[in-house]
Amino acid sequence: MTSPSVTTRVFKSGNSQAVRIPKEFQLDVDEVEIFKRDGELVLRPKRKNLLEALDILASLPDDFMKDGREDLPPQERDFDL
Repeated sequence: MTSPSVTTRVFKSGNSQAVRIPKEFQLDVDEVEIFKRDGELVLRPKRKNLLEALDILASLPDDFMKDGREDLPPQERDFDL
């Protein structure tokens, strides 16, 4: 679901850059994750527990990695150094 585009202000807050978040986009959380994806800046509520990660894994398609994966053989190590 994509929300309609809105233009807002970018400004300096101390040594950081800040963005005014319009009321219709405000989040009811204390912390957010921020990252870039395909040239876009993404803000989302910080995930709070492992259950959310497990939900994401459960949503993967049934044929995800159906052919397995190709692991490299273990590396030889010399522990007598």
